[in-house]
Amino acid sequence: MTKKITETMTNYRWAICALLFFATTVNYLDRQVLSLTWDEFIKPEFHWNEAHYGTITSVFSIMYAICMLFAGRFIDWMGTKRGFLWAIGVWSAGACLHATCGLITEAHVGMHSAAELAGATGDVAVLVATISMYCFLVARCVLALGESGNFPAAIKTTAEYFPKKDRAYATSIFNAGASIGALVAPLSIPLLAKAWGWEMAFIVIGALGFVWMGLWVLFYAPPTKSRFVNKAELEYIEQDKHEGLAANAKAGAEEKKMSFLKCFSYKQTWAFAFGKFMTDGVWWFFLFWTPSYLNMQFGIKTSEGLGIALIFTLYAITMLSIYGGKLPTLIINRTGLNPYAARMKAMLTFAFFPLVVLLAQPLGTISPWLPVIMIGIGGAAHQSWSANIFSTVGDMFPKSAIATITGIGGMAGGIGSMILQKSAGNLFVYAGETNMTFLGFEGKPAGYFIIFCICAVAYLIGWTVMKALVPTYKPITLT
Repeated sequence: MTKKITETMTNYRWAICALLFFATTVNYLDRQVLSLTWDEFIKPEFHWNEAHYGTITSVFSIMYAICMLFAGRFIDWMGTKRGFLWAIGVWSAGACLHATCGLITEAHVGMHSAAELAGATGDVAVLVATISMYCFLVARCVLALGESGNFPAAIKTTAEYFPKKDRAYATSIFNAGASIGALVAPLSIPLLAKAWGWEMAFIVIGALGFVWMGLWVLFYAPPTKSRFVNKAELEYIEQDKHEGLAANAKAGAEEKKMSFLKCFSYKQTWAFAFGKFMTDGVWWFFLFWTPSYLNMQFGIKTSEGLGIALIFTLYAITMLSIYGGKLPTLIINRTGLNPYAARMKAMLTFAFFPLVVLLAQPLGTISPWLPVIMIGIGGAAHQSWSANIFSTVGDMFPKSAIATITGIGGMAGGIGSMILQKSAGNLFVYAGETNMTFLGFEGKPAGYFIIFCICAVAYLIGWTVMKALVPTYKPITLT
């Protein structure tokens, strides 16, 4: 006798999303340690200026870009589970490696303490700055190598565990880890650096990645093999196969592979890459330079109560982005638009919000809280944009190519960021030395105003070119 059982759908996909969220949180914590320690702790010890810091952040960006080009392919080749483990293991080791830069510099110049390094003068000070910068460049390159695998692996996991209509929302949730990481960073990193030294801040934060690796080993498996995913949830996850949008209609069939060079033959690839090129550097500029901006413009240090409150407020505002991934779903439900059309409509909405960053410098003459709020709104818009632009890859490409395309776009974003970070560092030094003027501001504040203007319009330019390249929904299938 057979007994019919109505199975309640499990929701294990959200547990996997939570793991992706924590990985992204750790990713951005590791990335933030330098920006929250360089101006107050590292800069005086190693005699840096904005050009040194700009070089380090730009090299990180270009290394990240180069690695992103291959990271996606690596994740597709290794598989989601092993690929993610390699990525976070390498970047956690790279984060901890920063702590050795002072010791290496001391050994090279023949000094024995941080106090001796800070007291160096003349040519010795120049040597200390140069050697320490190259030490940090090596550590940042290792960090970039590992961190380049986070988003290709996370986007691939999202495509495995969520149907197309839910992917932007799931992406916005795990992508909110970037904001949470940036939110937790000012509450922990400056205090760690002040209490135990900047080296310990890198070690403690870097070690979190090794904890995550243990959780990933225990709880991740593909949905078809996971003991936590029942049949009802698996059918929900694979619902797109019944719409004829997947490359293979039969569940469990192996998808054909897209060659690396073939990826560049599609306008969809170039649309995604250009959108990333124009906008990734904006978020990284906010991430890398806001603490220094507050110190330069207002004399506010991130280890002080006001500095902590300002940075915390900025990234608390960016948490609004968690709703950005929900907007395309609402548009689809209300209008019946296809996922790509709904996503592009949402992205156009988000592209207008960064225009408020134009007000950051003028309003800064009133209170430091006002530019922080403007930058926070711009950051929230970026994260909403980011969740949706990542999801366009899943809309257009088969699962077997998602990590590769994500990597290509990440490379483009890294190149854009490298250009912006290096230009910003050189501009700030030049502005300070020449006392240049721009729209009523002089010196370094004028330099920041110029960069804020670029950040404000980047999203509208990116959206316009993306729409021109792929005006309508054109999913790619491999035959």
